[in-house]
Formats: sequence, C-alpha cells, structure tokens
Amino acid sequence: MLQPFLNNTGAEAGVDEAGRGCYAGPVFAAAVILPLHFFHPLLNDSKQLNEKTRDILRPIIEKESISFAVGVVSNEEIDRINILQASFKAMHLAIDALQAKPDRLLIDGNRFKTYGQIPHRCIVKGDAIFASIAAASILAKTYRDAYMQTAHKNFPQYGWNQNKGYGTAQHRKAIEDHGLCDLHRKSFNILSPQVQLF
Repeated sequence: MLQPFLNNTGAEAGVDEAGRGCYAGPVFAAAVILPLHFFHPLLNDSKQLNEKTRDILRPIIEKESISFAVGVVSNEEIDRINILQASFKAMHLAIDALQAKPDRLLIDGNRFKTYGQIPHRCIVKGDAIFASIAAASILAKTYRDAYMQTAHKNFPQYGWNQNKGYGTAQHRKAIEDHGLCDLHRKSFNILSPQVQLF
C-alpha cells in the first residue's frame, strides 16, 4: 500500500518524469500535491498499471489534487542540454506551474537539481512508495502518451501509437527503413552510419 506522505505537516509535491529513455519526442514531468486523506485503490506506480487504468486515474488525480502541473522539454532541447538536465528542467517547469507552493518535494529517482529554497528528498522507486509520486508518474505518462499518439498521425511509419517513442524492435527497424524525423533525439546516437536523415 502506498504511503500518503513522508511528513504529514505542510504540503508535499510528488514529482516524476516520463520518456527519459525514449528515442523520440519530449520528456514530460508532473508535480502533484494531494490532499491529506486522498486514497484510491487503483493508484500505483504508472509502470505497474495498464493504459486503461492510467486513463481512469488521470482525471481523478486532476480533480482531487490540491494542485497539479506538467512540464515539457522538447527533443531539440534534450539534444542541446542532455537528457538528465532536460529531465530536471521538465520537473522544475512542472513545479513552477503549481498553483499551490509546496513545502517540500518528493522526487522519484536518485538525482535532482535543487529547486529554489524548497527542500527535496530523492527516493529510488518512489513512485511505488508514495502516493503523490505515483500520481505524478501517471500524469507524466498519460500526458506524454497522448502527445506521442498525436505525433503518430504525422509520422505513422514509426509506430508511436504503440511504442510511444521507446526503442522497441519495431521502432529501430522503422528508423533503419525511413531514417530519423524532426522529433527524434539526435544526441542519442540511434542512427546507423549508413542511414540518412530526412
């Protein structure tokens, strides 16, 4: 069972990202402040949930949270500043957009770039431990998946409606056949030397 809070005084924002390891598309991050007594039996780490369950939970989280926000950093900026810094920036953008200021941040993972004067705690696999991080993981994942579904309409050859930009065998084969497009992360060195850009 997920823990509601690290500390039950003040407002905690759970923060997580989605799409860090993808070959294509932006990296998304979400920040969520849940009310003290929030509980939903389906809430869990987004990776442990199927797409249908995530889509059920997204509007519940958005409605019931004290505040939530999503930050996005493009594939072009990922190439400029690297994926780790882009992930931190997406998290900062999400925190920036929160309507309520949190007293502390719970960050999924083991690294984070300090945000202003707000204290933070990095928690490995935190999305499977704390409800607010799990909620953030669901929002980041569902917002990113929706983006890639739309992008698929412009670049159907890559199968993003299924792989969401991750480096599946299907996606790698499509890159071999068609090259890279504008949404691919060029800094990830995913292009074989013999394949041309278009």
